[in-house]
Amino acid sequence: MHDPERNENRPRGTYEFPYEFHHIDSEHPRYVMSYHWHVEFEIIRILKGAFLVTLDEKTFRAGEGDVIFIHGGVLHSGIPEDGCVYQCIVFDLNSLLRGFTVITPYLQKMFQHEVIVFHHFSSAQQDVVTAVNDIFDAFRDRENGYEMVVIGQFYHFFGIVFGKHYYLESITRKSRDYRRVVQLKQVIEYIEKNYAKQITLADLAGAVSMSPRYFCRFFSEMTHQSPMDYLNRQRIEQACFQLAAADESITEVAYKCGFNDLSYFIRTFRKYKGITPGKYKRGTAPGRPLLAEK
Repeated sequence: MHDPERNENRPRGTYEFPYEFHHIDSEHPRYVMSYHWHVEFEIIRILKGAFLVTLDEKTFRAGEGDVIFIHGGVLHSGIPEDGCVYQCIVFDLNSLLRGFTVITPYLQKMFQHEVIVFHHFSSAQQDVVTAVNDIFDAFRDRENGYEMVVIGQFYHFFGIVFGKHYYLESITRKSRDYRRVVQLKQVIEYIEKNYAKQITLADLAGAVSMSPRYFCRFFSEMTHQSPMDYLNRQRIEQACFQLAAADESITEVAYKCGFNDLSYFIRTFRKYKGITPGKYKRGTAPGRPLLAEK
């Protein structure tokens, strides 16, 4: 399950095996991948449907069978489309440096941003897709010794990347672009810390020292949605997490997620999820499938 914190700063897997696997379909409380970032790297494969991905300020659509690679520190989000099912592995790149000095010069270039691995692979790079599928399949099957398969296939993956030059070099980011991403991160972090409170547009704009009018334009350009729409969407995502994970009433969850009006919470929940919170809660009870509501 995705961590509720958007600035995800927590251990991944174990010290000996710092790899964290997620399988995500429409029943997952965090089906929509909200904006977040972490120091670890991440790799995603699309099993079904399509995934609208944003990395910093770049947005693209990945389809079934595609692979997405995300560098550490990159602000990213994803919107599932067409019944999307996807899987993620978040991993500590440092783990691949242990005991293999011959690997160091290659991976250090990634840490120092001298090399930027392509962010989107498709059937045009079938060698990469096959290597990544082997990693995910090992996690899925969890056979004895799967950890060695995962680590070995990651070396294979990076070997292909460097051997086939599936990367960009000497990328310089404009200071304006960097500043805009940092400002967006500040807003996302402010929302994550304060979503349970009453937040106004002026509050969000003030978090990055902008006027409300300029902030609305900035936020829409960066996320393709209005600030208040994003805030409500995040409140509903948090509500889904709490409805699925905690034994609390719908009213309690609504108030804990920043809604002071239960009717408005129910309308907003249905707007984003296509289902009432009551039916969502019943559908995510142990052993019961989530039912679609017409």
